[in-house]
Amino acid sequence: MEKNLNAIVKGRVQGVGFRYFTKNKAKELNLRGWVRNLPDGSVETVATGPVEALERLLQSLNTGPVGSRVDGVEVQWLPGPEESQGFEVRY
Repeated sequence: MEKNLNAIVKGRVQGVGFRYFTKNKAKELNLRGWVRNLPDGSVETVATGPVEALERLLQSLNTGPVGSRVDGVEVQWLPGPEESQGFEVRY
């Protein structure tokens, strides 16, 4: 069964490659969805896939890439699959 994960990562997460880090992790886990920077300096991710894979992505989001500092992650689990193919960085 697939679910949607919506995560907003706060901290020093822009300008450190966080979106590409997220995209690479999501692709490794065969997830679909997207990641984007938000105007307040946070990064938002919406990913769809098996719960186990989404939980592994969430662990990575809590750590982040080298040079980042994750202060917190706001998480929502949403029903229904995201209608997207692959995983993309949105601008």
